[in-house]
Amino acid sequence: MNIRGSICALVTPFAADGALDLAAFGRLLDYQLEGGTEGVVVAGSTGEAHMLEHEEYDRLLAFAVERVAGRIPVIAGTGEAGTAKTVALTRRAKALGADAALVVAPYYVRPTQEGLRRHFLEVAEHGGLPVLLYNVPTRTACDLLPATVALLREHPAIVGIKDALSSDERIRANAELARPDFVYLSGDDGTAAKAMLAGGAGTISVVANLVPRAFRMLCDAATAGDRLEAQRCNAALAPLVEALNCAPNPIAVKAGLPSLGLGLAAPRLPLVELEDGPDRTRLSEALAGLASLANAA
Repeated sequence: MNIRGSICALVTPFAADGALDLAAFGRLLDYQLEGGTEGVVVAGSTGEAHMLEHEEYDRLLAFAVERVAGRIPVIAGTGEAGTAKTVALTRRAKALGADAALVVAPYYVRPTQEGLRRHFLEVAEHGGLPVLLYNVPTRTACDLLPATVALLREHPAIVGIKDALSSDERIRANAELARPDFVYLSGDDGTAAKAMLAGGAGTISVVANLVPRAFRMLCDAATAGDRLEAQRCNAALAPLVEALNCAPNPIAVKAGLPSLGLGLAAPRLPLVELEDGPDRTRLSEALAGLASLANAA
């Protein structure tokens, strides 16, 4: 299993009545495969995992595994606030055919570094899947520090980290932890090029939902060390990345789905659909401006 490059954190499309829209999800998966995406995350934070019922989670993940059919890794979001629940969900994801688990640091409960270390070791030991650590302090209220990650990477089932922190200091620290059996993946589209040029193996991306081919071009250039091409791709993507920051994820990225025929824009409560106005206009203009870059691939 090769987890690297352009990895899309998939949205979860819903129908007008609020039910899962698996037809739209299938179109989204096909769009990613055709655009060169090298891995997908199902039921992560972008996929509104905490708004899914257990049965919906199972249907969504099983559908993705069947549709992808082994062509690229299918990574399941399995992080919960409690360790036992995380282990159980990781086991369920394995039974449904996932290739790896993306496990976010426990949210809301604010564990210590020792608590984080023991949590992830339990999941690695008993969950049955390769584990990607996921650090996103803006959502979890705790920070998985590099010193703790250095200890965790010694477990053979812990295969990498997705870190959404974008400071130069944290990017350097994560890059120094990377090795052949432990990958560093950026979790921030805005600084993805910088992270990959510093030694990151790829990016788990939100913007790739809308422009998979353009984002694959960025990842290819940055992971190859082609600084000029990476900067060109990054500059082209920047207006769209900035437009998606107008509202909490995945509100804005879902607003881009209808124009691509990939589903409706509405998330589930307590998230609400992006209102008409300047933000939607900027999003539409940014998508239109990327057409030339995608077509050049």
